[in-house]
Amino acid sequence: MTTVILGKSSGAAATSAGRREQRHRTDRNFDVSTIFKAVIEHVTHTTSKATVRTHTFLVDRAVAKGGLDLGPAGGEYMPVSLGGCFTSHLLAAIRAREAKVTNVRVAVTGTLDGAPERFTAFTMDVSAECQDPELVRKLITIAGRACQVLNTLRHVVPIAITYEGSPVELTEAAAAR
Repeated sequence: MTTVILGKSSGAAATSAGRREQRHRTDRNFDVSTIFKAVIEHVTHTTSKATVRTHTFLVDRAVAKGGLDLGPAGGEYMPVSLGGCFTSHLLAAIRAREAKVTNVRVAVTGTLDGAPERFTAFTMDVSAECQDPELVRKLITIAGRACQVLNTLRHVVPIAITYEGSPVELTEAAAAR
């Protein structure tokens, strides 16, 4: 069994698979550490089972790579992680502002290159239905600034975000806050 702890830490410890633990100082300035835990266990051949909190999913290699293709490969979860985190923050921003935005869709592409092979770029193409495209752009900016995965990855790899085919820069004013 392999245990992988994902997240930042400064003294807090994960107490069970996937449980988030936070520690606060007692003064007005507080230090928050959040730890995410994933447990990966071998199932068969090249297939592993990952557990995060109470959720389980399979990780496997494609048939062409000698696997059984019973789940996405580990690297394929990277775009899922980026898109899932970003979309969660986007939906929260929409909900918090009671914005009339529907049919949100985020298509994430990751480019592998180099030796050793690694992700060298990501694109996130956002589409949604809304009468006010500038509002959606502001909400995308807010979500991008809040997304922990995006904030981690953008320091090591370029991440391009578009809305309906037009680039969105995270430095754009976020007046919708």
